[in-house]
Amino acid sequence: MSTKQQIENVYDVIEKSVPAEALGAVHQLLYGGSPVVLDIPAVALELAAKEDFEIKSYAIPAKDEQRRAARRVKIAAIQNTIYAATTAPVVEQYKAIEAKISVMIDAAAASGANIVVLQEAWTCPFFFCTREKEPWLEFAESATNGDSVKFIQRKAKELNMVIISSILEIDEEHADTIWNTAVVVSNNGGIIGRSRKYHIPRVGDFNESTYYFESQDPQQTVFETAFGTIGVNICYSRHFPQAWQCLALNGAEIIVNPSATTDGLSEPLWSIEARNAAIANSVFTVGINRVGSETFPNEFTSGDGKPAHKTFGHFYGSSYVTGPTGMRTPALSRTRSGVLISEIDLNQCRQVRNSWNFHMCARWADYAKFYNEQLKPDYKRPIVRDPSLPAKKKDE
Repeated sequence: MSTKQQIENVYDVIEKSVPAEALGAVHQLLYGGSPVVLDIPAVALELAAKEDFEIKSYAIPAKDEQRRAARRVKIAAIQNTIYAATTAPVVEQYKAIEAKISVMIDAAAASGANIVVLQEAWTCPFFFCTREKEPWLEFAESATNGDSVKFIQRKAKELNMVIISSILEIDEEHADTIWNTAVVVSNNGGIIGRSRKYHIPRVGDFNESTYYFESQDPQQTVFETAFGTIGVNICYSRHFPQAWQCLALNGAEIIVNPSATTDGLSEPLWSIEARNAAIANSVFTVGINRVGSETFPNEFTSGDGKPAHKTFGHFYGSSYVTGPTGMRTPALSRTRSGVLISEIDLNQCRQVRNSWNFHMCARWADYAKFYNEQLKPDYKRPIVRDPSLPAKKKDE
């Protein structure tokens, strides 16, 4: 485990430090306004206390319309630690996580959640740092009848909720190829479809290309559910504005980003990227990040020159939801498992588009032309050089 003293929640630090009379202005700057704090049912609070996880609930308010009924739904973002040592048998590790996730989903259901989103590869430790194939690939499962998939199907049907479940997939129809896959399960328990990770990191300890390919499926696929149209943008893909944009252009009202990312690498970016995507595309975004520190039996090295080590780093949680106006919820803890409930009105997507007109003002044909030209081998960047600058040498 990491010995570094971790801040529990930077937003709580701010709440405790800012004078009461200034909090409204701080919320406006920090969150884009003040999300409404919702009451949490007693049964959900009891489950959270008993199983030691955090639970928070907010609403992002929207205007009522005259011709369209409100389309209010509740989204639950669930972040979790692992609950057994990485040296334990694979089945024991998975069952320990499943038992906790089951209770957390129950707490989300008790709070009225219609959609639940789980973190990236929630079924296992994030072993992609190790480059080792055994025993880790035993966590891989079928995206249609794997153990966790059947578990999620049962929970979705029982609790009448759509669940996005991110797993390590083994594709038995194609020579047991491995994929990083989010399975989208209907509130009736059926499988609507899957979304495979589209961009794979090659940075620091994230050695994921050792295990699986970039998706060959269309990145722009979205899923129409009983509670809204959902796009899935797994982890590293959040760094690519085009990935969010493709999903929004194809009708996503909610884009979820199941992630696993550590404090030494990406934390300054985390609170910005999903929020910026919500603003730029007039959609709701849900950033879900793994939490806790995970230690592995054998040392491994990374691409950043660090000495060999056994701990990946601290997954800083901090899951949050942002609306198309840019208003976002406070984040969950940086150190604890948690459930974040967010009540939203999907009508707000069109309301904001009508206000900001980003799609109308965009230059789509020009962007497409630029990308096509830039990809050509003989492309020359249109840089106009100051003629008073000294002449360049040939090798510059």
